[in-house]
Amino acid sequence: MKPVAILLHGAMGSEKQLFPLKQLLSENFDVYALNFTGHGGKAFGEEFGIERFSKDLVQLLDQKNLNNVNIFGYSMGGYVAINAALSDSRIAKIFTLGTKFGWSLESATQAVKMFDPGKIEEKVPAFAVTLKLMHQPQDWKEVMTHTTQMMISLGKSPILHSKNLKEVKIPVIIGLGAEDKMVSVHESKEVVNALHQSEFQLYEGFKHPIEQVDISVLANDLTEFFLKES
Repeated sequence: MKPVAILLHGAMGSEKQLFPLKQLLSENFDVYALNFTGHGGKAFGEEFGIERFSKDLVQLLDQKNLNNVNIFGYSMGGYVAINAALSDSRIAKIFTLGTKFGWSLESATQAVKMFDPGKIEEKVPAFAVTLKLMHQPQDWKEVMTHTTQMMISLGKSPILHSKNLKEVKIPVIIGLGAEDKMVSVHESKEVVNALHQSEFQLYEGFKHPIEQVDISVLANDLTEFFLKES
């Protein structure tokens, strides 16, 4: 039996973005990925946000009868993974990349400026087409509207904070691209300091979009971390 690795996508993303990484990891792991509610064509429900996505993860663990799992969370996926680890002991290790933890009303307001469907269609129409194809039959604009609401909610009341982060006892690596414009070294290191057993990993040349990351380097680091004895 191979160890289990689960890949979680970011905001406005889908599991398809992580398929190249899944392929590289499949030699050493049984790899799973999922679309969060409202993403990648998955239907919307009554809930949308970190708590709902954490439930999506737990449902996967239940449905596949998975235990002692390793999780890679890209961007928002890392936030979801750590939140789920607060209450689910089946999660053994977490590796995040480009996850924003420093949420405030100011940072949320700044972040949602990039999530304007009209401006995206006007200035980067190719990206709008990509989002449309990624989320159909759902409307990508609706996904974006829900996402901005989630960000504002996080800004008003962050789900993860110094007090509950201390309750996460498993090994965690907080990864960040040196050229990531959405997440700071400072907020990432603050989380490392709050967590019980964590390290910070800076990647030179990595930008925030997962498509602008050297997947082979990432896959090697994930494999080493997940297979290393705790």
